[in-house]
Amino acid sequence: MSTIADVILGVLKDASVKRIYGIPGDSLNGFTDALRRDGSIAWQHVRHEEAAALAAAAEAALTGELAVCVGSCGPGSIHLINGLYDATRSRVPVLAIAAQIPAAEMGGSYFQETHPQDVLREASVYCELVSDPEQLPRVLEIAMRTAIERRGAAVVVIPGEIFLKKSKPHRRTAPIRFMPRVMRPTDGELKAAADLLNSAKKVTIFGGAGVEGAHAELLAIAEKLKAPVVHALRGKQFIEYKNPYDVGMTGLLGFTSGYRAIESCDVLLLLGTDFPYRQFYPSKAKIIQVDIRGENLGRRTPIDIGLVGSVKDTVQAILPMLKDHPDRQHLDSSRQHYVQARKSLDELAINDHNRSPIHPQYLTRMVSDLAAEDAVFIPDVGSPTGWCARYLRMNGQRNLIGSFSHGTMANALSQAIGAQSAFPERQVLAMAGDGGLAMLMGELLTLRQNKLPVKIVVFNNSSLNFVELEMKANGFVNFGTDLDNPDFAEVAKSIGLFGQRVDKPDDLESALRAAFAHDGPALVDVVTAREELIIPPTITVEQAKGFSLFALRTILSGRGEELIDLADTNVFRRLLS
Repeated sequence: MSTIADVILGVLKDASVKRIYGIPGDSLNGFTDALRRDGSIAWQHVRHEEAAALAAAAEAALTGELAVCVGSCGPGSIHLINGLYDATRSRVPVLAIAAQIPAAEMGGSYFQETHPQDVLREASVYCELVSDPEQLPRVLEIAMRTAIERRGAAVVVIPGEIFLKKSKPHRRTAPIRFMPRVMRPTDGELKAAADLLNSAKKVTIFGGAGVEGAHAELLAIAEKLKAPVVHALRGKQFIEYKNPYDVGMTGLLGFTSGYRAIESCDVLLLLGTDFPYRQFYPSKAKIIQVDIRGENLGRRTPIDIGLVGSVKDTVQAILPMLKDHPDRQHLDSSRQHYVQARKSLDELAINDHNRSPIHPQYLTRMVSDLAAEDAVFIPDVGSPTGWCARYLRMNGQRNLIGSFSHGTMANALSQAIGAQSAFPERQVLAMAGDGGLAMLMGELLTLRQNKLPVKIVVFNNSSLNFVELEMKANGFVNFGTDLDNPDFAEVAKSIGLFGQRVDKPDDLESALRAAFAHDGPALVDVVTAREELIIPPTITVEQAKGFSLFALRTILSGRGEELIDLADTNVFRRLLS
């Protein structure tokens, strides 16, 4: 007779689950032994459960299918929490199996006793404790369907002894997988939106991750409305490429052109974005929002018309109702501004006569130029995300994923594990910050053990760089942000990975080429400029005051040399121009 663990594996196999990320533990023995006996689902061993959840989230983001991670009782399952938060906030389907102490011991402060069903509930779209074998596989199936339909993490908490219980015969359900479906508003709702768009003089489109799979529809409606297209960071990979209407990104990491195209329009059409920064929405324009989740409508800024539906289906339905806009002035002026903004940014991505340290802009552009046409880019939260947002080239085959909604440090290497596991033949590039890499550096061993040829590019500026920017913008002198790093290339080599350190721009291209060509995991440790700041597309009066106050406080604290470094990297020229 099969065990409960065997039943669980059967349901997962029916759902086409290929691998499970985790670390073994005694409370998982019944489950991992079933994996060993079955042999059809791979065990992807990691060195920290947070990495397991982040890896699963990355796999789900790239495949659109359910990915699975596990944690043993107590600390093991609690370690999953950050990656599960990330999955839920990034809207990707992840199933977490959290083992529990023996049911008979609950409530007695037993060794490693926690209550994961309480702790993990906020990080998930479904979370349930299995207290009786009879609950399985039904609870598991509910969890999986919820994760897929609500796009987030689902958690099933199972006491370790239940895995070993004998299973009673049960009727197997249909395979639980994501199924595309048509989702669009009613004709009446579409007509109201079309009337507003047809009456507008200047329409701007602002798209996000919801534009995935709707590139042709996006271009068609932009042409009809003569509308510039602005993208959020999560929409970059789906919107930016082969798009004559693109005017860049907006937000804290965006372009002035994106910000101005939104601020100057009289109707803003939001397509599949839940962009959170309210200060970047227009101050006067009417707003139409299209989102597959009705609860998102109007939660960031007041809207005039809300439409529930997918971007692809909604745009297809509304296109016949739209008139061809005759006036291209708004589009042309926005494009012209974008060309200038793009030129200004590209001028900063230079070798600078082989001067050290290396500009992070130059590093990012070089990676983009040398990377494979179907590369997966995964930047760490902080300054690597900013440089990738501005300097990576998308082409419709490449992917850009990260912790863009949850903003967790140390995501790049862990997510690269999931991406490379799911797509062993693709080039996966972890664009790691020095702080991010160090936080979960043990996962370098995962690359070696699992033979994952991930390429790691380290932005090594010996600091928590983005935190420093936030301090400076608010007038604070840097404190607690220094990082005393080792030579990461030597660390990589010491555990059997390819490693090379670069501190001269002239050596960068050859180092990257060697790493990218290496048949296995490789790390390039690049010494980058610490004082190269990412400046938002619009500088508020408060931020300008903050930088001035930072300068004054820095001089008074006896650290005036930092201002010389800032001037040397032309930051104030950009800030005050």
